[in-house]
Amino acid sequence: MTKSLTLPDTERDHVSGSVKGAIKLLEYGDYECPFCADAQPIVKEIQRRLGDDLLFAFRHFPLINIHPHSEHAAEAAEAASAQENFWGMHALLFENQSALEDQDLVAYAGELSLDETRLIREVTSSVYALRIREDFKSGVRGGVNGTPTFFINGERYDGPRDVGHFFGGPVQADRGEVIETEVRTLRTSLRRTARMAQFLWKGGLDVRSKRA
Repeated sequence: MTKSLTLPDTERDHVSGSVKGAIKLLEYGDYECPFCADAQPIVKEIQRRLGDDLLFAFRHFPLINIHPHSEHAAEAAEAASAQENFWGMHALLFENQSALEDQDLVAYAGELSLDETRLIREVTSSVYALRIREDFKSGVRGGVNGTPTFFINGERYDGPRDVGHFFGGPVQADRGEVIETEVRTLRTSLRRTARMAQFLWKGGLDVRSKRA
């Protein structure tokens, strides 16, 4: 059964793109998850292809039982957001998954010209823990049990994570027809493919045990 969530909340979520975009893509991710890092070039290509026709949103889903650095990484992204550079930190964290110790987070803050002392103070004192927990719980309620998990226009996408499957064919000349075709193709993939979580997390990982 397909799980459904609300569309991205532009007042709360970290969003990129046009709020008027016909396609709303929501990702639940973990900064220490290698599958999430692998998905980022796909997300960027989707953003490039769709432009103003896409609104992309990211929510935190740190799997702390297997990724011990994921929570502080999410805290760092939120601390960077408080200094108006969420997406810069978001990109650096995925690009440097093998270096997510607190001293590394300080270095990334410096690279982004952020207040390093403020950032690490907020990270180590869990200033944004409630915000991250709210993201996580919303994912659990929507059936998320692995990362990355995507929702397209409020419906969970369970198809292969590659541009060809996301788009289902070459770009056509008529932009309106392209968007209609893309949405139809993505929704069809929801019904015909195996669940992404089963593909990623064979063996029945239960993420609810420490978070729900």
